[in-house]
Amino acid sequence: MKALIKNITRSTAGFSTLALRVPVGIIFMAHGAQKLFGWFGGYGLEGTGQWMASIGMEPGVLMAFMAGSAELFGGLFILLGLLTRPAAVVLAFTMVIAIASVHISNGLFMANNGYEFALALLAITVSLAISGSGRVGIDNAIAAKLAK
Repeated sequence: MKALIKNITRSTAGFSTLALRVPVGIIFMAHGAQKLFGWFGGYGLEGTGQWMASIGMEPGVLMAFMAGSAELFGGLFILLGLLTRPAAVVLAFTMVIAIASVHISNGLFMANNGYEFALALLAITVSLAISGSGRVGIDNAIAAKLAK
């Protein structure tokens, strides 16, 4: 188990991942809070669940809870650099589902509710899943402690 945690948390990336982690963590947290709590102009769990059910993602409330939780907690973990790789994989999967189920039929551009923003978030989360948290993150402290 110690070897697994060491491999998940170890990162040779420098400071550049911080430039990705901070804004993307905030963005995901805000989107999760919209889905779960109705903050920032969102519809909350019930409203988001009804919308998800209307597009065929059943049961809607459960799907809204799963997507919102992945975004809120995954975003927080990315922001902190805590278990960055697993959080990034979960968020990447969430973006693939969002692109395939909501945005792909609208084309590329955001003006038409297209997939360009979700695609950018997907690319960033895949990058973080590969690179890890970098030098500034809780993962780095965990990996250093396990190396002793």
